[in-house]
Amino acid sequence: MTEPNAHPMAAGHIPSYVTASDGSDFLFSFMAVFTLALILLIGVAYFTLHALPEKMAHKSNHPQFQLVGILALLALFTHNNIFWVAAILMAGFQIPDLAAPLRSIAEAIRGQGRQGKAQGPQAPRGGGPEPDSPEAGTPEHAAPAQAAPAAEGH
Repeated sequence: MTEPNAHPMAAGHIPSYVTASDGSDFLFSFMAVFTLALILLIGVAYFTLHALPEKMAHKSNHPQFQLVGILALLALFTHNNIFWVAAILMAGFQIPDLAAPLRSIAEAIRGQGRQGKAQGPQAPRGGGPEPDSPEAGTPEHAAPAQAAPAAEGH
């Protein structure tokens, strides 16, 4: 018994987690710090997990990056897991662009149309008269008239 006013029935060794007479409580202080650190780590893990689909979409330069981000935010604020699952599925799989071949065909046709306009009208190759000669005005040397395109019913 080291303390003079200790009770005669008290044990000789008192564990460290028992509150001292001065009011300090080591176990309470340790548990308070541990609980705050645990809450902080769980919060960081929660937000990291919710940002996972957005990080995946950003890394792969996904065309629907904004939609994945919106779904992840909806999952975060509404606590509906279906939004998070949809976001991670959308970030993980690229939806094929089915309109790309049609756009390619349309661009090719537009390019051919521009090339035809850029070349302009060509001079006759058969050794015909020059455009400013007096023979150019005769009907037999005139350029053939193009027929108007037929109207199509749409």
